[in-house]
Amino acid sequence: MHSPFSPLIPVDTLLLAYRSGIFPMADTREDTEIFWVEPRDRAIIPLENLHISRSLRKVLRSDRYSVTINRDFSNVIRACSKPRPGHPESWISNRIIASYEQLHESGHAHSVECWLPEDNGEPVLAGGLYGVAFDSVFCGESMFSRASDASKVALCWLVALMQNAGFTLLDCQFMTDHLAFMGAVEIPQQDYLSLVSEACGKTDKTLAQAYRDLVETAREGHSSPGKLIAQSLTQTS
Repeated sequence: MHSPFSPLIPVDTLLLAYRSGIFPMADTREDTEIFWVEPRDRAIIPLENLHISRSLRKVLRSDRYSVTINRDFSNVIRACSKPRPGHPESWISNRIIASYEQLHESGHAHSVECWLPEDNGEPVLAGGLYGVAFDSVFCGESMFSRASDASKVALCWLVALMQNAGFTLLDCQFMTDHLAFMGAVEIPQQDYLSLVSEACGKTDKTLAQAYRDLVETAREGHSSPGKLIAQSLTQTS
């Protein structure tokens, strides 16, 4: 893959890093250098303990957002890299964006998108998240919202798809108030590496296959995907 932000971080290097519990960051969006991060403590969301508020459950059931997977990875990662209030710089540099686009093309980086319809009927990207998958581990990298609860809906869909596909570990890297509210807990890095080791091996299906199965199940049951997800997560949380 040709990129003006070369050298790209090789796919094999990124996957080895994630399996070793480390990941790349940059100081600014324009920085061509990266540094490797190994947190002392790691935030994870136990898949059976995702916390969904009553209001968020209503949003899921209403299917306010049309949710897709891997439909617009490039725009999701770019939206995640935009400056935010209190955070004028982004750790997601142009070089990292290009490298993860390559990782996406190899089948190891994924996005979940939430869409809202415009007046002309065209969908508008309202929020989403992206991350890296290997074995039965998903490492969430970043999320964004342009509309109320959009990133939370994306996270709920991700957890439901992971459960359906046989994933066992959802890594969130660093703890935030938002993640803590959603059920994240913090564990020592060594414990995290043990969970990664235990998660070695293939999943029952890919996230894309789990997505197709969910949509098909909803269609056959004359229901909606959002209602199915709200129900499944209520049973496991």
